Amino acid sequence: MNDSAKADVSESQGVSNWATYKRLLAYVKPFWLAFSLAVLGNVIYAAASTGMAAAMEYVIEAIENPTEQNRILLTLLIVGVFAFRGVGTFLSQYFISYVGRQVINALRNQVFDRLMSLPSRYFDDNASGRLVSKLTFNVEQVAEATTNAVTITLREGLTILGLLGFMLYTNWKLTVVFLAVGPIIGLVVNYASKRFRRISKRIQGSMGDITHVASESISGYRVVRTFGGEDYERERFRDVSERNLKQSLKMASTQAISVPVIQVLVALAIAALVWTMLAPEIRGEMSTGELIAFITAATTMAKPIRQVTSVHAKIQKGVAAAHDVFGTMDEEPEHDGGTYSPTRVNGDITFDDVSFRYRDQLDDVLTGISVDIPAGQSVALVGRSGSGKSTMVSLLPRFYEYTGGDIRIDGHSLKEFTLQALRAQIALVTQNVVLFNDTIASNIAYGALRHCSREEIREAAAKAHALEFIDRMPGGLDTMIGDNGVMLSGGQRQRLAIARALLKNAPILILDEATSALDTESERHIQEALETVMQGRTTLVIAHRLSTIEKADRILVMDGGQIVESGRHDELLAADGAYAQLHQMQFSEQA
Repeated sequence: MNDSAKADVSESQGVSNWATYKRLLAYVKPFWLAFSLAVLGNVIYAAASTGMAAAMEYVIEAIENPTEQNRILLTLLIVGVFAFRGVGTFLSQYFISYVGRQVINALRNQVFDRLMSLPSRYFDDNASGRLVSKLTFNVEQVAEATTNAVTITLREGLTILGLLGFMLYTNWKLTVVFLAVGPIIGLVVNYASKRFRRISKRIQGSMGDITHVASESISGYRVVRTFGGEDYERERFRDVSERNLKQSLKMASTQAISVPVIQVLVALAIAALVWTMLAPEIRGEMSTGELIAFITAATTMAKPIRQVTSVHAKIQKGVAAAHDVFGTMDEEPEHDGGTYSPTRVNGDITFDDVSFRYRDQLDDVLTGISVDIPAGQSVALVGRSGSGKSTMVSLLPRFYEYTGGDIRIDGHSLKEFTLQALRAQIALVTQNVVLFNDTIASNIAYGALRHCSREEIREAAAKAHALEFIDRMPGGLDTMIGDNGVMLSGGQRQRLAIARALLKNAPILILDEATSALDTESERHIQEALETVMQGRTTLVIAHRLSTIEKADRILVMDGGQIVESGRHDELLAADGAYAQLHQMQFSEQA
């Protein structure tokens, strides 16, 4: 890349960094009063620090002329300056922390709100651990940039300005000597800040990896232990942790080198100052007290200069984190352009020449799917793994958008419905039951079902044959079931999912391998419960075990993303085609 191209890239990065920082500061706006008090505190702090240096003149005079009045004045001056500075410190630190925590809270809520509205593909593309890291680690980094960095910049920046003003007022020639080192400090800061930003991005990535690996290993601990994966997981965790350590040490070394380099430069400036000061033509008419006050101001400035230059690391960390956080917030939410919002549909479903392909894939996963399902009919989808059954039912609640043809419910295209109204018509029971670390009752009456009464919850549990184990639990319906229902067996978890679907009482029911986790005894119970729940509802059933779907009104046999056979159980057996083959294979396996 040539120099002009490099310059363009760095310029555009600078612009985008400034735009990101401006967007970040917008979050401070609602808390302007607290922020103003913090600024006032910083002004008081800076005034007190400048006052300390200026007071050195009176200290020298009082030492040279120790009258009673000077003793009292000097004592009061010392106490007064420190008390004044203490008030400034409290105002600046408390109120900037208040603003910081409010910004973190607002950002976290906004990121979480956006995650709740993003399409399925976003979660397919991003590991859950990394998304959790955005909400925890990255948002904290962002707040550092908006609050601590602003405090230090204001407090120490105002202190530098105050001290410089005092030095210029005392002797401008000496001040010019001291300022000669400024441009060199600027170059050091510029180099360090670019490096900070680069390393910060890598640190955030590695923190995401750490939460990702840790959450996978913790949630999958049974598989890890059964298959002897402890050493592999330890190795994986050590690798990502090591990467994080390396990047953090690079950050620390850059910070550790840049700060003393700047201090040495300031010390050189002070040394040049002292050397020049002792020349009679420069010193002029300055008294000893003025000289001491001037040197005190120059040396006092070393700390704020160091602080202001080290704040760059915080700002660069924050800007790198903000790019990532805003990246998630700017993701396109699920497209919800429909306006049709019926209270309850009849449940007539039409697939009209539907095709679908996942993003970045060349081949269609589904092609030419056409089928009419009248309201109240039960349709079973069977076929080998990967034939497109689950994909087909995922299109109904619009977890994915079909790429060709149309799907209609009661003659209305899915795209006409609002997403909320569409999903309110569908109850879903999948093979991978999702339960929450809450009570049994809260898991059955989840989300929009929270208003349901205890009687309704008990009735749904009874129909799903779940009461027999719920009533044996120590707290009954109020028993906490642990993370993802870890206290329950597979069959019990499945029955809670079925109770949830029953309670929803939706006109369309999707059962994706709903009885796969059950033993034969439970399956018989559940089969009866499902027959109850399927009455008067349009039901799409995906099943591997063909014995569970023999009573379906219609069976669709899928292969390679297409419907290859359609009919009732006995018709399809008589046709001696793909279904008969599948049936034969299962029958011989069972035998």
